Amino acid sequence: MSLKFLVVKTCVFLLFSIHIAQAQNRYELNSDWFCNPIKETKANGYQLSKTSYKLKKWMPATVPGTVLTTLLNNEEIPDPFYGMNNEKIKDIYDTGREYYTYWFVKDFKESAKSGEQVWLNFRGINYSVDVFINGEKVNKELFKGMYLRKQFNITKLLAANGENRLAVLVHPADAVGNPNGGQGGDGTIAKGVALQYTAGWDWIQPVRDRNTGIWDKVFIEKTQAVNLKNPHIVTLVPGKRTPGTEQKPATIQVSAELQNTQATPISGTLQYELDGKTISSPVTLSANEIKEISLPDFTLENPKLWWPNGYGEQNLYDLDLKFSINGTVSDSEKLSIGVREIQTSWNEHTRSKQIAVNGQKLFIKGGNWIISDAMLRFSQARYDAEIRFHRDMNLNLIRIWGGALPERPEFYESCDKYGLLVIQDFWMSGDCNGRWVDPMKKEDQWTRRQYPDDHELFIQSATDAVKMLRNYASLAIWCGGNEITPPADILSALKDSILPKYDNTRWFIDYSNSDEMSYNFKGGNGDGPYGIQNIHNFWEERTWPFNSEIGSIGTGDAVSLKRFLPKENQVIPQELEGTEKVEDKVWSYHKYIDYANFLEPYGTPTDMEDFATKAQLVNYNQYRGLIEGFSSHMWDWYTGVIIWKTQNPWTALRGQMYDYYLDPNACLYGLRSGSEPIHAMYDPVKHNIMIANNSFEQQHDLMLRLTAYDMEGNSKLITQVFNYIEPSSVRQIMSVERYIEELGTENGIFLSVQLLDVNQELVSDNFYWLPDATGNYSGLQSLKKTSLTAEAKKTSATQIELILTVPEENTVAFFNRISLIDTKTGERLLPTFFSDNYVSVTPGGKKKITLSYDKLKTTSAQIEIEGWNVPKQMLDIN
Repeated sequence: MSLKFLVVKTCVFLLFSIHIAQAQNRYELNSDWFCNPIKETKANGYQLSKTSYKLKKWMPATVPGTVLTTLLNNEEIPDPFYGMNNEKIKDIYDTGREYYTYWFVKDFKESAKSGEQVWLNFRGINYSVDVFINGEKVNKELFKGMYLRKQFNITKLLAANGENRLAVLVHPADAVGNPNGGQGGDGTIAKGVALQYTAGWDWIQPVRDRNTGIWDKVFIEKTQAVNLKNPHIVTLVPGKRTPGTEQKPATIQVSAELQNTQATPISGTLQYELDGKTISSPVTLSANEIKEISLPDFTLENPKLWWPNGYGEQNLYDLDLKFSINGTVSDSEKLSIGVREIQTSWNEHTRSKQIAVNGQKLFIKGGNWIISDAMLRFSQARYDAEIRFHRDMNLNLIRIWGGALPERPEFYESCDKYGLLVIQDFWMSGDCNGRWVDPMKKEDQWTRRQYPDDHELFIQSATDAVKMLRNYASLAIWCGGNEITPPADILSALKDSILPKYDNTRWFIDYSNSDEMSYNFKGGNGDGPYGIQNIHNFWEERTWPFNSEIGSIGTGDAVSLKRFLPKENQVIPQELEGTEKVEDKVWSYHKYIDYANFLEPYGTPTDMEDFATKAQLVNYNQYRGLIEGFSSHMWDWYTGVIIWKTQNPWTALRGQMYDYYLDPNACLYGLRSGSEPIHAMYDPVKHNIMIANNSFEQQHDLMLRLTAYDMEGNSKLITQVFNYIEPSSVRQIMSVERYIEELGTENGIFLSVQLLDVNQELVSDNFYWLPDATGNYSGLQSLKKTSLTAEAKKTSATQIELILTVPEENTVAFFNRISLIDTKTGERLLPTFFSDNYVSVTPGGKKKITLSYDKLKTTSAQIEIEGWNVPKQMLDIN
């Protein structure tokens, strides 16, 4: 089954939505585009941009999109994410740049009424372009730079009859790089200001067109004489605040750029409305002047504050900013803002930075993010799903890796919505930009250290990115680059000019694993390790005090694997000795990380399905153990950790909590469990029970209940005792070593670790499976089959409540995967969000799980349940 079919069928994520912050009159040009390669186009831009020119045999184009996306959608190339198909697509390094140089043409209806100004806005084109409208050239100079927005006043170029044609010639990057297998290929991809991963990395194969195209949105915007742009909202929240209480005032500071398009001075009023109040100031602009105007500070009484995930509500205010002339609105912007303040300080004990929001320090539990889709097929719906998954993992931060891009406004809208703080890297990497000696690189370190070739373009792009993203509450930190600082002049521009002038309220880290962020007392790179580890390591081996990257495995289950592995490659991966590769070329091509001998304690896998099932057990334990180990040392060893990585933008076989198709694996739920805001956990090294409190409040009268179960289902209550724990802290409660030795030596045991509040409601529910004295899961290998009773009912147009129970006389129904299935096709419905998954139900116990799926109202669905010792069953939904 092709990737294209799956994405369209299950996700329908190629529909592009309009950004929340809309101008007064703006619409997107996102349909009825056509394209043609330059080598097959005889006409020039002056001719092509006339509506009289016939576009014979031109191909329908995807805009926003890349050349490769258009070719895929027209079935001119095979799915590059499936099997070895990417090898069948010509690489730009071999073909030359002209092969992927394309004309894009769009007809549109528009005219300007008296006094109106019409603007053509590009939010991103890769890499350099010439623009024509109605037989006229729009840009005087070549428009270059993947990350630069560009606005053109096209009022005088519009046709009198309103029938217009736009023609855009898109050239690939000047240096496309040799995809020779190195990190970023031969490194020369970094000579431009663009994505470095497109020449290949250790988690992705090369993107053949290097993402050439009109990759981001194109807008037509209409204003009157004055154009309002780049609004800047600053929220100041002094002191230490507590969520959900009466708040002292906050200060709101608002400014914006105003552009007078006329050859005469103009006077008017800049104003905004917030919380029922109007704040305004008179403005006079000289002829053709562009001027930044600041409005008076506004004191917002009892503000509804914005808090990160797990700490409070993500309150947002609507702010309507507009410029009026004699009472008539010339231009306006509607924004959604969160009132909050980010603070940072140096923790002398851990020797690392710690982050606070509204005066409250946060223990950072984050994930590294690459990009939503390697072919830049972005959408609000996909962003929302991915950020929701991060919210569901109980994370509070996402770091955007420096080999990618300034993330899109729609990404930040979702982070604002779900409460994920963001570290936004600028576009450098230690691999391409010269930190290390690397025989795969074409040029030496001294040369690479000065990449990109055009420093001024980088500085312009950084300035524009700051202006585009600075109003989002979720944006917390700027970072100079991935594992390396930018060259000295760029670094100076960022630190001393751009950020002080355009965004002076956020922390700037000079590079991602800098001593400024986390003192590197061990030497080396200041991050890692990567790959699968013994869970004990997370608890007893101290790593960097604010670890920006620590990674592991992440293979999906058999259903996920079969989506992109051809039948002949659906095998158990066998490692090639002395390498990071495996025997099967498709597994290696998709960057599989080996599980070493971690599956063997569950029994040697017999086929791919068995391998993938046992991998989920390891996935769950690996990520639960990682986050628990770091949490057990919060504020002592650590102020935060960021997992490398939580998602993949293509069909990779490593480091992911959900796959490219938005199908979660057990990593997500292990991490979700281990990251509970208030969490009881088992230390596998010292055999202690601990409680971590990530809230700002002391937790009183928490009942800790510890229960052991043998493989027959017999239970033993170890303890049931009240506890308390201070805010933002971790506390050791008791040792269970004696019980583990007594009960689990022969076959291993199950250990249920729960916290209940005074209403006897579960606050934390953690279920461990512990090996026998030899380190094997012998009890699991011989665990008896058991029955699981399930009932499901719709509780809304998008939600299902699932109740699972096990008879008292049975054994544990262990590690059950729940899926929502399309009854017509038998395929999983994606994305589906689960309140929990890969769940175990104890004898006489009950589990309630909520499933959420947006299209439930129009879809015929069933629930599929299958566990380690529970036969697969299909369940109708009442």
